[in-house]
Amino acid sequence: MDKTLFVINDPPYGSERSYNGLRMAGSLAKRDKQHVRVFLIGDAVSCAKAGQVTPDGYYKIENMLLPISNKQGEIGVCGSCMDARGITASELTDGCYRSSMEELTDWEQWADKVLVF
Repeated sequence: MDKTLFVINDPPYGSERSYNGLRMAGSLAKRDKQHVRVFLIGDAVSCAKAGQVTPDGYYKIENMLLPISNKQGEIGVCGSCMDARGITASELTDGCYRSSMEELTDWEQWADKVLVF
């Protein structure tokens, strides 16, 4: 099984880096013999905030996380980054959980490939 870690840094809107990183992670998660993990850090922790409202026809980044978790992918959200932005664990969308730098370090050692967006 191939193991890929995606580290996402940018906010959910305003640039397309998080959007493209999650598109790639979702696409890879659908393939056979792939294990995908996503770590949201810095402003990217807002990607996991539940209840996002976007204009009609505009992507909702929160929904882009579901295909990853539905395929047994793991989505960790940096706890200290959440604290700095006033986001609590109860505000995270389904499939995401509060994580830590220690877990990111473990994931980096686990992965065959690390992609940073």
